[in-house]
Amino acid sequence: MRKIFRHLHLWISIPFGLVIVVICFTGALLVFEKEITDIVTSDMRTVEQTGSPIPMGQLVDVVSRTLPDDVTVKGVAVSSNPDEAYKITLSKPRHAAVYVNQYTAEIIGKYERLPFFRTTMRLHRWLMDSNPGKDRVFWGKIIVGVSTIAFVLLLFTGFVVWWPRNRKMLKNRLNIVFSKGKNRLWYDLHVAGGFYVSLLLLAIALTGLTWSFKWYNKAFYDVVAGKEVVVRKENSAKGVKQERNQTTGSEVDAWQKAFETVVAENPDFRQVTVSDGTVTLSKKYLFGNYRASDRYGFDRSNGDIVSETLYKDSDRRSKARGWVYSIHTGLWGGLFSQLLTFFAALLGATLPLTGYYFWIKRLYGKRKK
Repeated sequence: MRKIFRHLHLWISIPFGLVIVVICFTGALLVFEKEITDIVTSDMRTVEQTGSPIPMGQLVDVVSRTLPDDVTVKGVAVSSNPDEAYKITLSKPRHAAVYVNQYTAEIIGKYERLPFFRTTMRLHRWLMDSNPGKDRVFWGKIIVGVSTIAFVLLLFTGFVVWWPRNRKMLKNRLNIVFSKGKNRLWYDLHVAGGFYVSLLLLAIALTGLTWSFKWYNKAFYDVVAGKEVVVRKENSAKGVKQERNQTTGSEVDAWQKAFETVVAENPDFRQVTVSDGTVTLSKKYLFGNYRASDRYGFDRSNGDIVSETLYKDSDRRSKARGWVYSIHTGLWGGLFSQLLTFFAALLGATLPLTGYYFWIKRLYGKRKK
């Protein structure tokens, strides 16, 4: 049985190994994207606190006057750090936003993903492929998804092959020796190192597959959180569009009141995002769901809070989605879990390379004999 798993481990790794190297290595680079981006863009994110912040309505008005007619302000994100600029999100393009000094109403800069991380993400998820559109095959996404499934199988078969027959073997397979040459070091990194990070890599791979295949996404959340209950929402009047394309000045004034009301009740917030009729509050955390947040609905005309959906009362599916993101990105335990994820992904990238090395060395040795 062990011999069968050894052969499976080898022949699965040969065609998919290089893709797994790319996925793991780029994943490691993405772990600290936010921290690196914050450092690089600190000049447009950092402001000097001078008095009280200007009301959101005035800030939105300043930004709106600089926008084309077909672009509108969608929301305002406020950090708990008073020295961090407000981030005002726009309707398009996707993820578009500008940073505004909340004390002077000066537009400091435009938010955009750093080109390095934009390229890294395209490599990580699609191998630099582009979405060909509806009803066409997205090959990059499929190859990454299939390679991730192969990675799950490699972790499983590798564990079976690793399993020691006795206590002495167990001791050898848990040690990483640095003093007996590169061959022994690479072998130990593949065998012992792979064992140490296998569980974390398995969790990262299984959660990552939710972005690769719709069928897996549905099955995964059905198992983890139960089957989704679809609630149909009927329009109150036929022919009336539910989407709101622009926000008036009086409504933005209501944003300020809603924001102040929510913050007064939750002074320990990490970030508050105010948008059309909704306040989303993320709290500071040490361990847990990075995307855990409380949502409040408010009256667009006067800013009065009319509803609340606390994270602790959220449905299981919403919580599960936040946990999947937190586990996959390593954000579930702050800096501690980020470092674990970074080193696990980095070591995961070396596993196919060391496997190739010993496979080629064995082939060369056989031919030499």
